[in-house]
Amino acid sequence: MSEAETTRTEHAGQAGHLSAVTTATDGIRVLTLAGEIDHHTGDTLRQALDASGTPRPRVVVDMRQVTFMDSSGINILITAHRALGEAGGWLRLAAVGETVMRTLGIVGVDTLIDCRETLRHALTD
Repeated sequence: MSEAETTRTEHAGQAGHLSAVTTATDGIRVLTLAGEIDHHTGDTLRQALDASGTPRPRVVVDMRQVTFMDSSGINILITAHRALGEAGGWLRLAAVGETVMRTLGIVGVDTLIDCRETLRHALTD
């Protein structure tokens, strides 16, 4: 995969609890998150996932540095999944840590949104 198409955009969450860095690899937007996703930091995630105006948007969220996620994050991911699907694209989650994956599994998000073991797997079909 070519990483020649890399652009960086940073979003800072309240009190530094969540950072989001957006890059592009082979036409796929890669959103790398670090920190906690909750009602205080949800807007950072929501803004970073916004792909309005992009035809057939494909987004991979690298979650290996996410240490906590509550129902706010789950709702944002489900909303983004639906919006991206309606636009002809998709959302994948990559490298979800054990604690966050347990939360996703309990509510069934792992059966709704494609979760891949690594970023590399998420970037391939």
